[in-house]
Amino acid sequence: WAIGTGKTATSEQADEVCVIIRNVIASLYSKKVAEATTIQYGGSMNAKNAKELLSMVNVDGGLIGGASLKAEDFAVIIEAAQ
Repeated sequence: WAIGTGKTATSEQADEVCVIIRNVIASLYSKKVAEATTIQYGGSMNAKNAKELLSMVNVDGGLIGGASLKAEDFAVIIEAAQ
């Protein structure tokens, strides 16, 4: 729903989907496995939305595409992740 669509999910949407994914993992395996699983946002994380996305409790990280090609933008994303 987010990868390759050109549409970036809101941070709330990303958080909600990460909760759903974690719940499915818990039902298939166990709560312990679900809690130990890193769930990353796979849409377009960039310098403008990284801080908000990474502030979500259930978003453990994100995939960075074109923003990684611009040093200034990538630095902003790294800063948001710290």
